[in-house]
Amino acid sequence: MQRIPFSELQSALTAILLRLGFSAPRARQCAQLFAETTRDGVYSHGVQRFPRFVAMIRNGNVDVDAEPTLAAHFGAIERWQGNRGPGNLNAWACMDSAIALAREHGIGFVALANTNHWMRGGTYGWQAADAGMVGICWTNTLPNVPAWGSVAPSIGNNPMVIAVPRASGHVVLDMAMSQFSYGALESYSLRGQMLPVDGGFDTNGEPTRDPNAILASNRALPIGYWKGSGLSILLDMIAAMTSLGIATHKLGSDPLQEAGLSQVFLAIHPEAFGSSQRSAQIIDEIVDSLHRAPAAQVDSPVRYPGEKTLRLRAENLALGVPVDPALWQQILAL
Repeated sequence: MQRIPFSELQSALTAILLRLGFSAPRARQCAQLFAETTRDGVYSHGVQRFPRFVAMIRNGNVDVDAEPTLAAHFGAIERWQGNRGPGNLNAWACMDSAIALAREHGIGFVALANTNHWMRGGTYGWQAADAGMVGICWTNTLPNVPAWGSVAPSIGNNPMVIAVPRASGHVVLDMAMSQFSYGALESYSLRGQMLPVDGGFDTNGEPTRDPNAILASNRALPIGYWKGSGLSILLDMIAAMTSLGIATHKLGSDPLQEAGLSQVFLAIHPEAFGSSQRSAQIIDEIVDSLHRAPAAQVDSPVRYPGEKTLRLRAENLALGVPVDPALWQQILAL
């Protein structure tokens, strides 16, 4: 891997977006979200996905000028239209609105229709936690996972994020409804590595850890088998129903045509429940109990969701953000 200084990475992405027609402030924010994703160690959904994002701008599925608009409002609930704008900018704006609602009402719920891929879902969990809020959000996707009992993709891997603010390190869970997201499968494939556990089925219907076999069969494994399949279906229903948007079964199967997604952003203000000091104490006690749990491997202690992110963030800021040299040349050529 080649180490690129964070500022250089962000500047390069910003320059490309400016040439693609973004306004300067939106280019800087969009580039920052991509660069921060890679900085935080989520390599599959940061710079690695940027060329696909550019391709979707060029094929007309992402409108660089479109901004989300408020469609309906009722108390702590809002419904927004994404207008096919850049997915990460739309998602950031909608979580920001959910946070504002939570400050006023204790809770804020925003449903977003007609948007694009939000890239790293965890971004909006960190956004909520940085604002002192519990954050919950999810998106539907194109059909890329077989429903339990099926051999053909019919449900999405519908990533879901849950974040809890914590002074000494936010707790942020960012997970797809498949055991491995397709971005993660591609990352393992590029590194020539096998998955640590079975992640899907090969073309013969046999469980496998080979990412290339899963990419070839298009049969990713739902988390928890039938449980993950069921959760994916319900997340899709709620996102499409509350946003009055498009459900997974109406989205195409081509990743370069994955537009018109439905998403949900929920923010909860912990102070609405009483003592913020007691709430913080409860979270710290839970983290402490995890750290005391006996580890299965001596060199791999038990950690809470998001703990590794803080270490990678510091490391990559100090040493430079790791980017595959071939990918970096591809990006510079854009």
